Amino acid sequence: MKLDDWLNNDVPTIAEQLTHINDQHFDIAKTIGFKGREQIIKVIHNFHAVLFPGIYDRKPIDETRVNVAISNNLRSSALDLRDIIEKVLVYNNFADCENKCRQEADAIVMKLINCFPKIRKVLQTDIQAAYNGDPAATSTEEIVLSYPSITAICIHRIAHELYKLNVKIVPRIMSEYAHELTGIDIHPGASIGESFFIDHGTGVVIGETCTIGDNVKIYQGVTLGALSFPLDEDGNPIKGIKRHPNIEDDVIIYAGATILGGKTTIGHHTVLGSNIWLTHSVPPYSRVFHSQPSPSISNSQHHALEFEI
Repeated sequence: MKLDDWLNNDVPTIAEQLTHINDQHFDIAKTIGFKGREQIIKVIHNFHAVLFPGIYDRKPIDETRVNVAISNNLRSSALDLRDIIEKVLVYNNFADCENKCRQEADAIVMKLINCFPKIRKVLQTDIQAAYNGDPAATSTEEIVLSYPSITAICIHRIAHELYKLNVKIVPRIMSEYAHELTGIDIHPGASIGESFFIDHGTGVVIGETCTIGDNVKIYQGVTLGALSFPLDEDGNPIKGIKRHPNIEDDVIIYAGATILGGKTTIGHHTVLGSNIWLTHSVPPYSRVFHSQPSPSISNSQHHALEFEI
């Protein structure tokens, strides 16, 4: 069969089968106008430009018109995000009347953007923590422009505020986009204090019900996860319970450490060494390390010289 014949004869049947499968799982009439992931990513880019004008803008801006640029980005982003959230509310049957969904979406967007001055101030503490915590950093500008942890925490702090407003799918898409960009996986439900720094960052996982205090530093490969998943009578995981650990102020967690469980609390001013596995609480001012390994080291230089002779 030629490709042209296949396109005309078989493709409509395949399309019909795909439509039928989708109809079984999604209400296409509701989802078709959602716009979804790409529109949310566009909003994130605009919010970055709002929080860091001149750094994330796609075009150069005149320093005398920074306020205008911020205002324009906020206006366009607010309208885009309102449309997205309205679609989500309609899809979730938040209200029978779409006008009510529009009003609720308006209120959510206004509450979120009203938080932006607070978010920007907290982000500055994260930037300063990165500068203070990394001897390789030469300036705060370098950190904003190049450190993946700042990208991840910036998106998280926006997503977290939206998550608290009970629009769960949009912040989840935001956090997974940050995960894609940086290799850092922070659930938007996680509560994170000021002056937070993830050094290197790749492979970090922070779960939904995790709470992290102020001035916490973690390294690559750290997991703050769930120990187990309690099941309901039908064998499905129970939602909405505390599953992830609490990390108090001034804690350092080195690379590869795994801390699990909703009842696990790491006390303030504690240092957790690399590759440890913790499923129970640790009191403040603790030092938790594995015993130093004793590698066997041999010097082959003498044998090599003998072989050459």
